[in-house]
Amino acid sequence: MKISLVKPSPIKITLALLIGVIGISIAAIFVRLSTKKTGLDGIGFHIFLSASRLIISSLLMFPLWKGLSQLKPQLGAFSYAVIAGIYLAIHYVTWFLSLSYTSIAASATIVTTNPIWVVLLSWIFFKEKPSRLTLLGISLALFGGLLIGYDGAITANNIAKNPLLGNFLALIGSWVYSIYFLAGREAQSKGLSTGIYAVTAYGSAAFILLPLPYFFDSGYTGYPAIVYLYIFLMAVLSQIIGQTCLNWSLRWISPIIVTLAVMFEPVFSSIFAYIIFGEIPSFLLLIGAGILLLGVGTAAVHSK
Repeated sequence: MKISLVKPSPIKITLALLIGVIGISIAAIFVRLSTKKTGLDGIGFHIFLSASRLIISSLLMFPLWKGLSQLKPQLGAFSYAVIAGIYLAIHYVTWFLSLSYTSIAASATIVTTNPIWVVLLSWIFFKEKPSRLTLLGISLALFGGLLIGYDGAITANNIAKNPLLGNFLALIGSWVYSIYFLAGREAQSKGLSTGIYAVTAYGSAAFILLPLPYFFDSGYTGYPAIVYLYIFLMAVLSQIIGQTCLNWSLRWISPIIVTLAVMFEPVFSSIFAYIIFGEIPSFLLLIGAGILLLGVGTAAVHSK
């Protein structure tokens, strides 16, 4: 397996980002469908959802390990992949759990505030100082995202049992997701292919979460069959396709741009929530989405 040194065309990278964002956007829908079907919303059930999603995706992607012998990764490449997996596990548990306490729009928006954290971390640890226009674009995107989150908080009180707790859990999910992106970029820059990196990170996360449901009076059996279908679809559509497309994009463009693209997630999630759960987008949501898109475009054009 040879790692291509030729950068793909902007169209291919944009398409990968689009597929990736749509893939991860539907995860919240499957989580909400699972909690509605079972009536369970505790941490044990959400760890079960997170672990099962990662276990299935790891097993399906395991054949990619056959290409490891043809790679010559640098020292520390696998360490970064494992670190990424640890933070990915924390991300899923905190984010999934947040969906039991706040609206889909609010949770999806807060959890995608990654750009500001990635910019700060990249600036601190990798000395990657963003341009002023990039910072302006990020500020606009974050403001638009906050409007979407505020809209979700004030229009979905009937399903937001504890918005403060849910929003804080989503914020933790955003922090650790930022570290996941940065660790993933380092692992791939040190010679790991996207496939090998993904298997290592997803497998590490699955290994960490595997026994935890039993410590929270949960498990892996006894749920309605449709819940297992939702988990399988999350593993294939959101994890293998969605997350891996984003990981592949990290090989060619700045993690700041990837995380900015991820900020489209609340837009798609809100659309899916309207179609499936009847959550009607408000005028404020549309305004926020427009500002978000303007910010993403500004940052993308002027990023290094």
